[in-house]
Amino acid sequence: MSKPSIPQGTRDFSAATVRKRNYILNTIKKVFELHGFQPLETPAMEQLQTLMGKYGEEGDRLIFKILNNGLYEKKDKAALQQAWDSLLEKPSSNTLITERALRYDLTIPFARYVAMNFNDLAMPYKRYQMQPVWRADRPQKGRYREFWQCDCDMVGSTSVFNEAELLAIYARVFKQLAIPQISIKINNRKILAAIAIYAGYEHHLTDITIALDKLDKVGWEGVEKELHDRAILADGIGKIKMIVDVQGDHASLLQHLRKHLATIPVGLLGIEEVEQILAYLHSLSEEAMQLVKLDLCLARGLNYYTGMIVEVSTNAVKMGSIGGGGRYDHLTDLFGVKGISGVGISFGVDRIYDVLEELNAFPETIYTDTQVLILNTGKEFEADNIEVLKAFRVADIRAEYYADANKIDKQFKYANKRAIPFVVIIAEQEKDNQTISIKNLITGVQEALSLAQVIQTVQS
Repeated sequence: MSKPSIPQGTRDFSAATVRKRNYILNTIKKVFELHGFQPLETPAMEQLQTLMGKYGEEGDRLIFKILNNGLYEKKDKAALQQAWDSLLEKPSSNTLITERALRYDLTIPFARYVAMNFNDLAMPYKRYQMQPVWRADRPQKGRYREFWQCDCDMVGSTSVFNEAELLAIYARVFKQLAIPQISIKINNRKILAAIAIYAGYEHHLTDITIALDKLDKVGWEGVEKELHDRAILADGIGKIKMIVDVQGDHASLLQHLRKHLATIPVGLLGIEEVEQILAYLHSLSEEAMQLVKLDLCLARGLNYYTGMIVEVSTNAVKMGSIGGGGRYDHLTDLFGVKGISGVGISFGVDRIYDVLEELNAFPETIYTDTQVLILNTGKEFEADNIEVLKAFRVADIRAEYYADANKIDKQFKYANKRAIPFVVIIAEQEKDNQTISIKNLITGVQEALSLAQVIQTVQS
C-alpha cells in the first residue's frame, strides 16, 4: 500500500498554523468591518461559462475544471468518446465532459452574485469575502494551487473616494500585522490604454499589459522580447519604454504623462483620476500616503480592470505581491446587469502568512492552547474531576479531562507533548483534605490549593 499524500500545491494546516492564519484573517476582517463592509460567501464551484474568458488567456488556462457527475451514463457514447479525444489532443472545454469549475478568484463570483441579486441589494453595496480559490498553477514558493483570498469590494459608486478608502485599508492592515517595508503601487488602466494609443498599438492593450506584468520576473529585456513576440515593432516598444521607464515623485510623473499624453482623452481622464485619488488619500490617511507610489509599469494583466490598479508587496522578504486589485466598470455587464461600477482589493493570505513566518513576526499571544489538563486518577474520582472541569470552563479557562484510564506517566507525557502548562490531580489525599493539587509543568512546582486558588493560579 502506498503512503498517503495530498495533491501537489495543497497543504494540511496544524493547530498552530490555523491559529496564525486566524490571526491574519481576524485582523483583516476587523479592518473591513471598520470601513463598513459586509461578509459574503459563494460556492466553491461555479458554472464554467461564468469563469471562462474573464481572466485573460493565461488566467483561463489556470482554471480547474470539474468532470461532470454521471459522466459514463451518457447515452451518446460516440460523442463522449470524441469529446475525450479532443480533450487529450488539446486542453479545451466541452459540456459533455465539464460544465463546472473551481473558482479562480472571488471577484467574478462576486459579480455573478451582484447580477443575480441586484434588485435586493442596497446600493452602493460593500462586501468582504474570505474563502479559498484554486488555480492550476505550477507550485513554488508563495504560489499554491489551493490558497485563500480576502477581498473587499464596493459596487454601485463611481467616486474615486472608494479607491482612497481601499488604499487606506491596505495601510491599516499591514501596520496592524507589523509587516515592514510595505510598498503600495498604483497605476491606471486608462493611462495604459493611452500609452498603447501613443505607441500606435491601440488594439494591443492586452498584449502590452501582459508583457509589462512580467517586468519584475524577466526585466525590461524580457518585456521587450514579449512585446516583439506579440507583433509590436521596435518603434512602438521604444515609445512604451519612454513613457513607463521614468522615476520621480507623484507630481513629476503626472507632469511627464500630461506632456506626452496631452492629445489622448482617455489618458487625461486616467491622470485626473490618479490626482483625485491621491488628494482624497492625503486627507484620509497620511500613513497610506507615505506607502503609495505611482508606478507606470504596473499593469496587472486581468482584462476586467478599467481604472485604478494596485499591487502591494514588501521589501523585507523575497516574495511576490501580497495584495492587489483595482476598478472595474463593466464587470457585471458580463452577466446582463449594465452600468454598475465597482472597485476592490484582495489580500494574499498565504503569502502574508509566509512573510510573517519568515520575519518571525507572529505575536506570542496567538499561541493559545489548553491551559490545564485534569488527570484521570480513577473511576472513584471521576465525578470530582468533572465538577472541576465545569468550574474551569465557567471561568473561561481552556481545560481538558483525560478520559482514558491510562497510567499517570502516560498522561503527563501527553500534557508535555501538547505543551499544556498545568495539570490538576484529585486523588485520595486531595479528597480527604478537600483540596486540589495543581502542578506547573514549566517550573515543576506542585501545590495543594482550594478550587478558587487553583482558578486564580491558572488565570494569573
